[in-house]
Amino acid sequence: MTRFYAGVAVVAVAALLGGTWWAIQANQADDPFVACRASAVGGGAIGGPLSLVNGDGKAVTDADIFTKPTLLYFGYTFCPDVCPMDNARNAEAVDILDERGIDVQPAFISIDPARDTVEVVRDFAANLHPKMIGLTGSEDQVKAASQAYKTYFKKQEATDGYYLVDHSTFTYLVLPKIGFVEFFKREDTAADMADRTACFVEKAGG
Repeated sequence: MTRFYAGVAVVAVAALLGGTWWAIQANQADDPFVACRASAVGGGAIGGPLSLVNGDGKAVTDADIFTKPTLLYFGYTFCPDVCPMDNARNAEAVDILDERGIDVQPAFISIDPARDTVEVVRDFAANLHPKMIGLTGSEDQVKAASQAYKTYFKKQEATDGYYLVDHSTFTYLVLPKIGFVEFFKREDTAADMADRTACFVEKAGG
């Protein structure tokens, strides 16, 4: 059932992301990353200011988070399958890039702040990769971050105090001082992500 809802969420968010397709096509000649793209979406329609809390309990903004190329994922730590697998793949992509001398970090924003406290996201991130940043915040902060990146999530009805959260499963590549440049789907492998990320980083000059 979780995979079904994740699939529905992917379709819904893909429609939102696809809404900028024509604008991107029109400006493709001016896109320095056109050779790197597998999607038709990039640039200003996605991303923006963030205000969250990191695993040390410190208030952070997008300027604090995106100090290096970042693979950003929205999920929750109680997710039974999709989130751990996707974030483990993202961590693997970061390791592949490390071997190539390219410094990239994975980041995780919780969409379940009621359960994902500062300590919980800190431990979740630390267990997946030493570079991973775990982020949470108030419901309003998380909602604002989700809206900025056009993600989808919806809490299911609780049973005996336990609940799942339906959510989209894209990973976003965000570059310092540039912002969002690309997204990756669940079917993209760690090697594919590393290759495309390397292209973007190199085109950005670093």
